[in-house]
Amino acid sequence: MKRKSIIPGFGLSFGITVTVLSIIVLIPLCSLVVFTSQLSFSEFIYTVTRPRILSGYYVSISTAFIASLVNVVMGLILAWVLVRYNFPGKKFLDGIIELPFALPTAVAGISLTHLTTTNGWVGKIFYDLFGIKIAYTRLGITIALIFIGIPFVVRSVQPVLEKIDLQYEEAAFILGADRRTTFWKVIFPEILPSLISGFTLAFARSIGEYGSVVFIAGNTPYETEIAPLLIMSELQEFDYAAATSIALVMLAIAFVILSVNAFIQSMVSKRVSGLA
Repeated sequence: MKRKSIIPGFGLSFGITVTVLSIIVLIPLCSLVVFTSQLSFSEFIYTVTRPRILSGYYVSISTAFIASLVNVVMGLILAWVLVRYNFPGKKFLDGIIELPFALPTAVAGISLTHLTTTNGWVGKIFYDLFGIKIAYTRLGITIALIFIGIPFVVRSVQPVLEKIDLQYEEAAFILGADRRTTFWKVIFPEILPSLISGFTLAFARSIGEYGSVVFIAGNTPYETEIAPLLIMSELQEFDYAAATSIALVMLAIAFVILSVNAFIQSMVSKRVSGLA
């Protein structure tokens, strides 16, 4: 006898899936193309390549890339500690990793700004001892992006570390490998795809981040002005075509990042499977 599934059949399920994705994702994204089509091709190119806009792209992408690299290192360390060690407050620490997901980005931005100004608890120390300003600089933007991006890396790596059988490490030790060799030859190939995934997700999120960055950035043109702020500026001037043009470029950048991530993960997975 054919078992009846609780979930509807493929036809109905597929139809619901396409409908929901269209309403939530495809139609809003297509609206960007519709509004942008109000401009001619030459006007579109001029709009998205103005020096101030190009500077905004550079600030957003460069700070997001640096923050994501930091998150890869720190996220791996955090995931390792949470998986491999037992200590008081472990569950609490594991829970607050996701705080940047739940915390309103504006609250995070205001909190980080107050901490990192020259009169703040952290900013005053760096300014008095080293002469380094954090708030209202690209360094401040990077710190804000590290804050909102690190959960992506931790939650990508943590499940993979939990599934790694300790017998592989024990076998490596028996065969004479030290801890460093065991990590790079046994553990790292297993977590590499998840590290790439976490980096890509954090990078894509950081490029489009607005709420937690706009307060700490200072928003100085050509210095600390991010691309999402430029979109908001165009919207405030009721130039919807220019705003959607910049947003379309940001969408294209995010799509390229995710596509490259999918390609790299596929290549790494094939390589790891071949080595296995």
